[in-house]
Amino acid sequence: MDARFVLEALVVLGAIVMGTRAGGVGVGLWGGLGTFVLVFVFGEAPGEPPAAAIAIILAVVTSAAMMQAAGGIDWMVAVAARVIEKHPKQITLIAPLTAFAFSVGAGTSNIIYPLLPVIYDVSYKNGIRPSRPLTVTVVQSGIALAASPVSAAMAAMLTLTDVEPYNLGLTQILAITIPACLVGIVVTALVANRMGKELDDDPEVAARIEAGTLVSRQAAAADASNSSANLTYTARGRNSALAFLFGVLAIVVLGLFPDLRPSFDSGEGAVPIDMTTTIVMVMFVIGVLILLIGRPDVKSVPDMSVFKAGMISAIALFGIAWLTATFISAHEAFIIDTVGAWVTDWRFLFAVAVFLVAALTTSQSTATRTMVPIGLAVGLAPGVVTGMWAGALGGVYTLPANGTQIAAANFDLTGTTKLGTKLLDHSFFVPMLVLSVTTIVTGALIGGIFF
Repeated sequence: MDARFVLEALVVLGAIVMGTRAGGVGVGLWGGLGTFVLVFVFGEAPGEPPAAAIAIILAVVTSAAMMQAAGGIDWMVAVAARVIEKHPKQITLIAPLTAFAFSVGAGTSNIIYPLLPVIYDVSYKNGIRPSRPLTVTVVQSGIALAASPVSAAMAAMLTLTDVEPYNLGLTQILAITIPACLVGIVVTALVANRMGKELDDDPEVAARIEAGTLVSRQAAAADASNSSANLTYTARGRNSALAFLFGVLAIVVLGLFPDLRPSFDSGEGAVPIDMTTTIVMVMFVIGVLILLIGRPDVKSVPDMSVFKAGMISAIALFGIAWLTATFISAHEAFIIDTVGAWVTDWRFLFAVAVFLVAALTTSQSTATRTMVPIGLAVGLAPGVVTGMWAGALGGVYTLPANGTQIAAANFDLTGTTKLGTKLLDHSFFVPMLVLSVTTIVTGALIGGIFF
């Protein structure tokens, strides 16, 4: 193996590790430093910066933050909470499916935070072990962004596959990821329903009630503090959310029917504008529509959680994607000849690689831009890459370090949802593993057979 390749690979891995330790924008900064080393020290030509993906993220995040500032997220949460409360006995399945639908529509997993106390309350009052619906609801958000037309992970993926020679556009990606994710969630919910003792048979829960640190289920049933009736929203918030969801639907339709997009002469005939440009323009139009009907305080938009998370994703994606693009373009032939042979013989290695990067960086978009180009470069079918990618993103919940995991454990007053003490002994690990494996297998089958 070429020593130069090994040294540059160590630079890439070192930048990823240091960026992971720094967290947030640190991922992007270390990626930028790694790019500097490859260019100035090793003399490699700079790779292509992920300008298209960044453009999508900026447009989508701006529009979504406008919706949040107008109260649109509040409406989504209230609707989701009502759906969950209507089916209390099936909460382990209904809660994650509902959260999945709104995570897909909003392009962010932040929506599940206000749902967690509702899920805990409904499950406890109905004698269902809260860890079951809570863990599945949390881990589903790891893969939900692979099924969202407006997530940062999809932005990264779309700019890699919706080009020659792959030509796997938004609607084709969604045709793979949505059914794969749904199968994964259903199977995981069935498995979770058999995990842990029944609530009334758990001595730890009984001890908490005896000690007075946990109210009995009868007392909890009389307390309506966590009811969806207490989740309020405004008409402007509702209208803003509907406008945003209409924009998401419009993007899917324009991806499904290219003839609806304006076409321009490329020298080889009329060609419709690409989906990157389409998504950016649609989201800006929706942002203006929200501005008119929702009347949010524009000055508050940068303070919205959706905006902050989106900007962090954009910076992290820019640095790390530029780094990997520089490295791959410099050693593409070598990677295809060596890594390509490994992945061809053991295709699951690609899914493992995406899973591990997602686990280490806790970022779906970073894992996408780091590993998907390699999977495509070595000759894996784009459909198979997409199916494996969707499930492998669940790896972000391998370690109990995410905000949603910590929040779910804190909301569960019965103590059945645990963060563990040995890294992998937390309540989310088994559901995450089942979800990832099931989605990977289903997605790879769908992508391999139909695409």
